[in-house]
Amino acid sequence: MDIHRIQSLELVFHRVAKMHGHALHALLSGKEVYPGQPPLLKALVERDGQSQKELAERMNITPATLTVMLGRMEKTGMVVRRPDEADQRVSRVFITEKGRLAFGSLEETQKLMEAACFAQFTPEEQIIFRRLLLQMHENLKQADFRQEEREVARDEPRGHGRKHGKHGDHPKRHRPRI
Repeated sequence: MDIHRIQSLELVFHRVAKMHGHALHALLSGKEVYPGQPPLLKALVERDGQSQKELAERMNITPATLTVMLGRMEKTGMVVRRPDEADQRVSRVFITEKGRLAFGSLEETQKLMEAACFAQFTPEEQIIFRRLLLQMHENLKQADFRQEEREVARDEPRGHGRKHGKHGDHPKRHRPRI
């Protein structure tokens, strides 16, 4: 489908985001860094030795997701985890020299992506686009997409409207064998 014929802004946005992700993945291949990891490296460059809990909160991801990321990054030698000296239950994350070098090359990757994405934009259009993206971010932060809020009340009709009764009472199933 030709993206220029799509009327839905959300669908165009989704397609562009997907294309951006593919391009980023291509640029990162060979660097032993995967999409999602650059923000973690940046957080550690800015403040090394954070606890896993602090990192998960800072990156707005679940602790389980962070644990998987850290495991992968430890295997490639980008980070190391060590127990906190004061509280052995707390695990602190440190960036390695290899991680610092990778982060340095990521800054070049970011510049390439930005140049490609905004090649035909004027500086004024870039400012407007940034403002619009920040507004979208705020809109999504304020929207409440929790499942329990959207569930249909139990006493409202749902499905096809036929009653089934107890399990096994369906007229076409569970016929007695003769």
